[in-house]
Amino acid sequence: MPITCFIRYELDPFQREAFREYAQAWGHIIPRLGGRLLGYWLPHEGTNYEAWGLVGFDSLAAYEDYRARLKADPEARANFEFAQKQRFILREERTFCEDVQP
Repeated sequence: MPITCFIRYELDPFQREAFREYAQAWGHIIPRLGGRLLGYWLPHEGTNYEAWGLVGFDSLAAYEDYRARLKADPEARANFEFAQKQRFILREERTFCEDVQP
């Protein structure tokens, strides 16, 4: 069953560009490690501290395999470390949604 991981980020609104750099790096890391990147979004109007990312997988098992590859990948680890060092992500929430097929 295909699933989508919906990630909600609470950001430091003064570090938008740091989050942009972080999200852009995932643009080639995620597909290389087996996820289907549906996109990252920064706030534009209204609330200035929420951003989102969506990544698709064929199944929850495929997501778990992807997470293992992510933890072992030097480029992915460096991107996580960048976020921790810069502290632009204040909170991160993941929700897994079942894809509804037409």
